[in-house]
Amino acid sequence: MASASLNTKPHRRPRASDYLIASKRCELGNLERFLQMGKLILSAGNLIHRLQRERGASNVFLGSGGTRFSGELEAMIRDSDQQQTAFERELMEIQGELTLHPTSTSLLNSIAAALHGLESMPDLRHGIRRLEISAETAIHAYIDRIRHLLTVVFDAAETVVDPAIAGMLVALVNLMQGKELAGQERAWGALGFSRGRFDPALSRRITHLIDAQEQSFVVFGQFAVPDLLALWKGHHLEPYWQELQPLRGLACSAGRYRPLDAKLAEQWFALMTRRIDQLKDLEDRMEDHFHRRCIERYTEARNALAHEEKLTESLDESGYAPQPVLVICGTSHPDRAGNFTHSEAGRILGRSIMDLVRQQARRLDQVNQELNRSREALEDRRAIGKAAELLMQHQQVGEDEAHKQLRKLAMDQGRKLPEVARSVISMSGLLR
Repeated sequence: MASASLNTKPHRRPRASDYLIASKRCELGNLERFLQMGKLILSAGNLIHRLQRERGASNVFLGSGGTRFSGELEAMIRDSDQQQTAFERELMEIQGELTLHPTSTSLLNSIAAALHGLESMPDLRHGIRRLEISAETAIHAYIDRIRHLLTVVFDAAETVVDPAIAGMLVALVNLMQGKELAGQERAWGALGFSRGRFDPALSRRITHLIDAQEQSFVVFGQFAVPDLLALWKGHHLEPYWQELQPLRGLACSAGRYRPLDAKLAEQWFALMTRRIDQLKDLEDRMEDHFHRRCIERYTEARNALAHEEKLTESLDESGYAPQPVLVICGTSHPDRAGNFTHSEAGRILGRSIMDLVRQQARRLDQVNQELNRSREALEDRRAIGKAAELLMQHQQVGEDEAHKQLRKLAMDQGRKLPEVARSVISMSGLLR
């Protein structure tokens, strides 16, 4: 005798829609956090720019024995202090999020190092005003503080999970790195011109800084959007660029026995400042473009989440959501089994969920491919920086000399610079 029994005990089962919505909420949360992080990146970039100008002016001041740029230096110190206050204010606004829900130990460490360096700025400036420290010492002190701030930007960039934003940040990081190398060129050149001479070591340093800038700008060009890349290329067509080249030539080849007019220091500083200010303008445009793209992606993600939540609600209302378990032990009317299946509306909505899952999977696959490309570029930059730090510690050389050694190794071995950097890191135990 056929019989049927119905188990009506509710059984909650996991649904694809639950995890799809959770994925969208995670994406939305990441974008929301990165909108806040973008403000920190902008503020750090502004502080770096002020410290770069202060560094250049301090070297004209120190190189001239305190006879030049005294007033300009004081004005630049005030500008730096104001921007440092703005940076610290932005940091306080996101401190809770960074410390309660940390996403990167590297970022927290780099922020700590940057703040520690900024705390000692008054002592550095006091020594400069009183001519108690050498210009070389001052330059290295500024380089160290700016390097920590650049690392904050770099580590913040590594927390992004959206490929469109990640690519823009790779371009921004390399533009800022190239700009910092241009700032170092301005500082060392200001020292040489204000002293009226360049010894061979200083000329080699300037040459290295020019070459290293170009490497950063090559990577910038690979990730920059076309209109900003065109703007950067246009810088080389401006009159100041042509005026700068002869001074660069003198800095790279004058030699210790060829005296130079110390007044050239002011011309050098003005032309290099024009170049760096243009790079800063480009940096600001990139940050504005980046901020607008963040808002666009946030809006897109929020709308997608709302759509999928609405779809899930429709599924629940249609009865497609988890059903009681139906157990058919036997029946003399098998054609009636269709009466116990889900409604046609439920099947349509079910297919919609599957379409969304597949669409999300395809999009995430594309996202991962693009993110991998961006992260490889960031990892290359990190490896080069880490290898340079190891050489600085082991050989007691400056940052630019360490980078010069890495580039020479790459050329001698016919290998790419990031590959050589990783080899140096892998042998770090032997360097100690």
